[in-house]
Amino acid sequence: MGLIVRLLEDENVYPANQIEIEGGTRCLSFHFMANWCYNRTDRKRILSQEVCDMRILILNGSPKKDGNTAIALHEMEKVFAEEGIETEIVQVGSKPIRGCIACGQCFEKGRCVFDDLVNQTAEKFKECDGLVVGSPVYYASANATLVAFLTRLFYSTHFDKTMKVGAAVAVARRGGLSSTFDELNKFFTISGMPVASSQYWNSIHGAAPGEALKDAEGLQIMRTLAKNMSFLIKSIQLGKEEYGLPEKESPARTNFVR
Repeated sequence: MGLIVRLLEDENVYPANQIEIEGGTRCLSFHFMANWCYNRTDRKRILSQEVCDMRILILNGSPKKDGNTAIALHEMEKVFAEEGIETEIVQVGSKPIRGCIACGQCFEKGRCVFDDLVNQTAEKFKECDGLVVGSPVYYASANATLVAFLTRLFYSTHFDKTMKVGAAVAVARRGGLSSTFDELNKFFTISGMPVASSQYWNSIHGAAPGEALKDAEGLQIMRTLAKNMSFLIKSIQLGKEEYGLPEKESPARTNFVR
């Protein structure tokens, strides 16, 4: 989580390009400023902004590092950079990831018993403010390697994921996008993670590597998704500062077996 700083609207108090941090001032471009809020103490409108310490973890579920899935994710990455948000892409789809065997050892060890990319990514997941997951469509489903990775990552990490923002991206030649999109969103919605949306379902078309660059609408969907996700992350950050996270009830677990 980043440092929240404020710029007083009254330019007679502080120059328009400076911010107050613990009694001092620091120059800051207007590029990094957003979100008006109200200071109840001195009744002045102030400008709050995260100072370049928000992080988004991006998972590329394609076996092809530079394929159409990468094109979609890089289109989002450019917007995140403009928004002052740090990103890191982890290549998942080409790795030998085995599935969960339901051994339960992660509850004792605090990590998956299979020490691979899942454990290497776990701390990055914990520290990030948002998670983007991109996958090609195989038989109307996400890449099985990515699904195995996500299953183990979400199950073996026991930190609170509430209010981390999730976004799924599906890439296909033609069909199966909606079912893949829905499949990936399930990981977010079972974990208390708000889901970022775009002007259309988060998808882009392309078969041969590079064809996604011809999908003008798909590229626009990616940019809009990144802008919406950035706004949501920043808004949640301010909300947590003001109100904290929602209070949770103790889990009430039931099943359908008597």
